[in-house]
Amino acid sequence: MGERKGVNKYYPPDFDYKKHHSLNEYHGTHALRERAKKIKQGILVIRFEMPYNIWCGGCGNHIGMGVRYNAEKSKVGMYYTTPIWKFRMKCHLCDTYFEIQTDPGNCDYVILSGARRKEQRWDPTENEQIVPEDKADQAKMSTDAMFNLEHGVKDKSKSKAAMPVVAQLQEMQEDRWKEDYMSNKLLRKMFRDKKKQIKKLKEKDQALLQKSSLDIELAPENADDVRVAGLLNCRRNAA
Repeated sequence: MGERKGVNKYYPPDFDYKKHHSLNEYHGTHALRERAKKIKQGILVIRFEMPYNIWCGGCGNHIGMGVRYNAEKSKVGMYYTTPIWKFRMKCHLCDTYFEIQTDPGNCDYVILSGARRKEQRWDPTENEQIVPEDKADQAKMSTDAMFNLEHGVKDKSKSKAAMPVVAQLQEMQEDRWKEDYMSNKLLRKMFRDKKKQIKKLKEKDQALLQKSSLDIELAPENADDVRVAGLLNCRRNAA
């Protein structure tokens, strides 16, 4: 369908390229159709995916991260050379509109109105995660030699403190995978032996069914069943 639309464009007899420039302008439509109905106001309708969990301010329902909405996207400012975008969308459970804006300075999204964020944030230093350097610290390191030297000493002390943990992880990794060929060989041998046992048991059950002229599925052999069957044979012989 898309290919047919792309190559078969009908130009009416009164179409003038110098006057209309394109078929969209001739028909008075935009290339993005309904998505661009407010393009003159600087608003474009896009598909927006919720960046985190929120609570709707109107109905109070929970909206999970990843839920998608048709949002009105508009430019509201600049952070240095990065545009700041605002997204306005309607809750799918009520008539409340909520607005979310990008925050390039903190690499995050900020809720302006209509909802509140579900707090699930934590301090990365408490989880021993890698924390990126602050822009102020980066600027200070480029201008202050003493601060740069102190920062380098702190990084070296952190690396020395983490060396035992890193060495332990490397040792565990080597112990697990240093004999990967032998481990794979052993597992394959166990699999083949088990497969042979299953095949042998199946042949034994099939022979028993043919001997008894039965067409049923036999249950696995149990030690108690063998003992009871032996007692029944003893009673028959005694009788």
